[in-house]
Amino acid sequence: MFARRSLVALGLVATATAAPCDIYADGDTPCVAAHSTTRALYDSFSGALYQIKRGSDSETTTISPLTAGGVADASAQDTFCANTTCLITEIYDQSGNGNHLTQAPPGGFDGPDVDGYDNLASAIGAPVTLNGQKAYGVFVSPGTGYRIDDTTGVATGDESEGMYAVLDGTHYNGECCFDYGNAETSNTDTGAGHMEAIYYGNSTSWGYGAGAGPWIMVDMENNLFSGADEGYNSADPTLSYRFVTAAVKGGADKWSLRGANAASGSLTTYYSGARYSGYNPMEKEGSIILGIGGDNSNGAQGTFYEGVMTSGYPSDDTEASVQANIVAAGYAVTSLTSGPELTVGDTISLRVTTPGYTTRYIAHTDTTVNTQVVSSSSSTDLQEQASWKVVTGLGYSGCFSFESVDTPGSYIRHYNFALLLNANDGTKQFHEDATFCPQAALNGEGTSLRSWSYPTRYFRHYDDVLYAASNGGVQTFDATASFNNDVSFEIYTGFA
Repeated sequence: MFARRSLVALGLVATATAAPCDIYADGDTPCVAAHSTTRALYDSFSGALYQIKRGSDSETTTISPLTAGGVADASAQDTFCANTTCLITEIYDQSGNGNHLTQAPPGGFDGPDVDGYDNLASAIGAPVTLNGQKAYGVFVSPGTGYRIDDTTGVATGDESEGMYAVLDGTHYNGECCFDYGNAETSNTDTGAGHMEAIYYGNSTSWGYGAGAGPWIMVDMENNLFSGADEGYNSADPTLSYRFVTAAVKGGADKWSLRGANAASGSLTTYYSGARYSGYNPMEKEGSIILGIGGDNSNGAQGTFYEGVMTSGYPSDDTEASVQANIVAAGYAVTSLTSGPELTVGDTISLRVTTPGYTTRYIAHTDTTVNTQVVSSSSSTDLQEQASWKVVTGLGYSGCFSFESVDTPGSYIRHYNFALLLNANDGTKQFHEDATFCPQAALNGEGTSLRSWSYPTRYFRHYDDVLYAASNGGVQTFDATASFNNDVSFEIYTGFA
């Protein structure tokens, strides 16, 4: 008995260097699913973490850790995706159970892609570093979702389970539902207690916590729970950390909600106790979702870096050791921009590089953002309509917004994927819609400007009008022909 206790104690001391799923296994609650695009979640794992598809030829490749148990090989992705766009098509399950996440199909709600499927995430929307090594997370824009319905080992009925996810605490909204966890196999709402998934956002339609949000809550279907009862739980705090750890576990007539800064510190328990009436016993179905609700409600946004689901109800000590490992992984922010540098305060014009259209610049006519032929001999009014003041990104300070020179206080923003010139109304939605991240031009000439909130979408001129366009999406202006040229612009400082 003494030897057994000594080994357990030594194991707990050493777990900061063990990977999350090794820690869960040592705690007799092994991972049944383990998903991450940033790193291996087992010390010995060296297989594929995720698959990407590039827009130039629809070829796919897989991204693996640089070393067993290590960080994803971001350089392999960067090489594969050079001068084109890439989407994350599959997030592999590291547990060996084959619970891989793929493009979510339609359900109670249709997605925006072909045949009602949800969109896939951009492969470059969420760059981070882990102890200085670059990796990419999964940036979920509204309409984006992943799922697997036919799983192995995931809890069903009233069986016990645990789960955690590392998320971006600054990327959220109040729509339903940015979830990771256990959901319905039918992709429809089959009733209270048929889900048990981590939720992150600031929805107040069901449960909510202290302050303005966002909050970690649990989606149990037909309700988001922040505590013992429906509605408000003062013990569930607003979390403003850049990286958030969310931990949930559920068993027979009990569940727990915990959270932490994923870059430092330990987990705090926001609720631990009995289930609400009507949710005991649970009727979990064992599907796994990411970025959506159980019925494919897909209006939410968020960013996912890693997460697991376990068999059994993990101990607080086990979860504490997992949190220590997450902190030791060293998540940190990195730049979202590349290519020619933009300087806040400068006034610029953006010249089209598509052959046959190179005399045209991005300008506006009233609220319509378009391209017009502009030169040094053009009228002052036209030159000012084609001139833009570079300002710090209204929705994300690491990117930029573009204020009209001739209409101060109005900015380029996307709305229904058209680019418009609108006055800043001060809302979170406007600020995010008006934030764009420059990168080295896809055709090698100047810069391409992608949306911060929809990183699959770029400034594109199409029939002389500007859109936020995807490479090969469902809209007419998403056509693949001439995409690289149409989204590439030379920066010019000769006007206004």
